[in-house]
Amino acid sequence: MRVLSVNVGERRPIRAKSGYSGIFKEPVSGPVQLGEFGLAGDHIADTRHHGGLSQAVYVFTQPDYAAWETALGRTLPPGTFGENLLLSDLESAPLRIGQTLRVGDTELEITAPRIPCVTLAVRMGDPDFVHKFREMERPGFYCRVLRGGWLEAGQDAELGPEPSEYAPTIFKQFVTAFGGG
Repeated sequence: MRVLSVNVGERRPIRAKSGYSGIFKEPVSGPVQLGEFGLAGDHIADTRHHGGLSQAVYVFTQPDYAAWETALGRTLPPGTFGENLLLSDLESAPLRIGQTLRVGDTELEITAPRIPCVTLAVRMGDPDFVHKFREMERPGFYCRVLRGGWLEAGQDAELGPEPSEYAPTIFKQFVTAFGGG
């Protein structure tokens, strides 16, 4: 598994309740420093609902991108979903809360699936996108930073062992958040 893209976003005006968002992420060339609250140069506008220690990094995967591209009938550039990292060769649904991910000299811990919000719908230009995101069940996942360092496209990434067979999966947490499971 490899890092396909490292993405950061500036605080920008958006037509949503919050008025501003950092969801418009762009790929960065070269190394980016990762600290306990996320990537250098990445701005979180709505700190009430996003960011913090348990949502320091948002990760999306290439298989999930491919499914979305098929569903939407168009190519999606890295950063479309507001993710900080885009990884190859990994399905997010079976990953477990508490599982670790090592990238270069950094280490992340999976904390939760992404729960869609109206800001994502505005970003995608589709008022029904929150509903579509729920139905696709490919949410990506948030991580806390266990060990900071430098991230860069092209780095190898490696999953740590599952923390426990009883730790919920990303899929289970996502479905449970919407009253299922």
